[in-house]
Amino acid sequence: MIVAEDGAKALDFLFGKGEFEGRNTADHPRLILLDLKLPKIGGFEVLEAIKHDPILKRVPVVILTSSRQEEDVVRGYDLGANSYIRKPVNFDTFIETVTQIGMYWLLTNESAEV
Repeated sequence: MIVAEDGAKALDFLFGKGEFEGRNTADHPRLILLDLKLPKIGGFEVLEAIKHDPILKRVPVVILTSSRQEEDVVRGYDLGANSYIRKPVNFDTFIETVTQIGMYWLLTNESAEV
């Protein structure tokens, strides 16, 4: 699992730029959990960049955020998110939710090869 602390670092990792220059960008993540409230570059901008890339657009992106704004849900799906999940406040429930997301998207879901 790779964790990016902000949107700029997430994009640098995905596209092999900055500190990730030279990374094998053919080694794509199988799933991206995306928070909307990222520092530097926001989650919507990260999602847009992913879904505009001819190869990365097939990687499932699950928005996992605290936002309860209906316009965020709509915008996320309009930009190509595969799922929108509100983060549980309780830590144990959060861990269980992330485990369930992983089980579904990585083991149950039939994904396109990227």
